[in-house]
Amino acid sequence: MNYTVNKLAKMSGVSNRTLRYYDQIGLLKPGRISSNGYRIYEKTEVDALQEILFYRELGVSLDEIKKMITATDYDRNQSLNRHLTALEQKKEQINLLIINVTKTISSTKGEIIMGDKEKFEGFKQNLIDENENKYGCEIRKKYGDETVDNSNAKIKNMTEEQAVEIDRLTNELNLSLKEAVLQGNPANELAQKACELHRRWLCFFWSDGQYSKETHKNIAQMYCDDERFKAYYDDIIPGCAEFLRDSINIYCG
Repeated sequence: MNYTVNKLAKMSGVSNRTLRYYDQIGLLKPGRISSNGYRIYEKTEVDALQEILFYRELGVSLDEIKKMITATDYDRNQSLNRHLTALEQKKEQINLLIINVTKTISSTKGEIIMGDKEKFEGFKQNLIDENENKYGCEIRKKYGDETVDNSNAKIKNMTEEQAVEIDRLTNELNLSLKEAVLQGNPANELAQKACELHRRWLCFFWSDGQYSKETHKNIAQMYCDDERFKAYYDDIIPGCAEFLRDSINIYCG
């Protein structure tokens, strides 16, 4: 069946304005334009809109969605399977949080004693799910399912003390990077200290024996190539992503 903008908007719950914006940015163009100038959406576009809404529900940006669905190696069945996995993880996450809140209510009433570790159940799963939604496709393609699954398992089994240490390391790393970029020399002592902090930070998320200098350099290059990572580091101080890459190349040289 074919749909005009108005009909597709009404059926999908997406506003006319949003559909026109998707057309404007090249995310979802109509199948054809009718003789009287109406945008006409056909089955292919309806299926694409469904998938776009799946990704939006998982918090993926429009830029990333466009990259994925327009890629030459894009496979819709694989994508739908990833959607299903992500939604199942999201369901598990919600269930964990429901259990956590229920226990907390019982604890405040004095009905049960809630251990400190139990108070954080669900939140670590949320971190895993967020990472999967943002970067899962890329890192699984680059490093393989086994590597990513091992990393997720390590996060899930992380102790409260380890989580505190990660926060401390992150803050120290970011402060060191900011000062090192201002000094402008990727080979100096502070820049190389930042690289060591970054290595220690990585090893909290990687399984034992997974770290290598080559992998460390590849990660640093990815920070420059992927606009999301680049934006994170450049938010610390402009030019930080490239500076960190150059510093790590020296550190691993």
